[in-house]
Amino acid sequence: IYLASGDSLISLAFNFRLGHITVMNSVRMVCAAIEKVMMQTFLPRPTAHSWKEVAQRFWDKWNFPNCLGALDGKHIVIQAPPLSGSQYFNYKKTFSIVLLALVDAAYQFRCIHVGDFGRTSDGGNNTLDVPTSTSLPGAAHLGDVPHVMVGDAAFPLKARMVVENAFGILASRWRIFHRGINLHPKNVDTLVVAACILHNFLLAPSENVRLLEEADELGRHMAPVRNMGGNRASMESFATFLSSPEGSVSWQDRMV
Repeated sequence: IYLASGDSLISLAFNFRLGHITVMNSVRMVCAAIEKVMMQTFLPRPTAHSWKEVAQRFWDKWNFPNCLGALDGKHIVIQAPPLSGSQYFNYKKTFSIVLLALVDAAYQFRCIHVGDFGRTSDGGNNTLDVPTSTSLPGAAHLGDVPHVMVGDAAFPLKARMVVENAFGILASRWRIFHRGINLHPKNVDTLVVAACILHNFLLAPSENVRLLEEADELGRHMAPVRNMGGNRASMESFATFLSSPEGSVSWQDRMV
């Protein structure tokens, strides 16, 4: 109820005739249990096989080859923690932690990182079995090309639709993200991880459109993270491929 309704802990305590601390501890324990029990099934550490599945889906659905996901970051607004100074203060002049997420072609979270020192979904192992370089479909003459991740304006490539839609569905379903979360930052980290796991568990194509339309209608979007990108990678092979008969789509010239 806390995640879905966005009601305050005090409001929930009043409605259920429970103490404020009891409700807060219940939220914390439920979110921790979701993370512990469901992560391995619904937000597992990526493998070489799962990366190849992600890349194939991006090619089949979005005509982008060798893509391991769309990357973006959002601010999760929180109440200012006691004695934290400006540690959690952001450019929107609110207090927040950061959710950084890698999303596949079906709006599913594949990797997440929560907070400056937050947990990631790879179990603490930094080796993510990324596939080796391979030729692009029908373009072996360009040689082997590395797999890539695409991102919005904060990152080296502009490709925002997939990851923006995932965040839109997340915030539309879990309305707690529309208000400042009044929990300790480490408990907010656990809450965000639990919400992402439940997002993957509940993800259904039939509901995606409704949730996205609701988010657009109400104008409820999480604040983007700025200035997180590195230097632009060399993309000559991809540019050549996407302009070739093998990689182009029928309508792209009309959109330029």
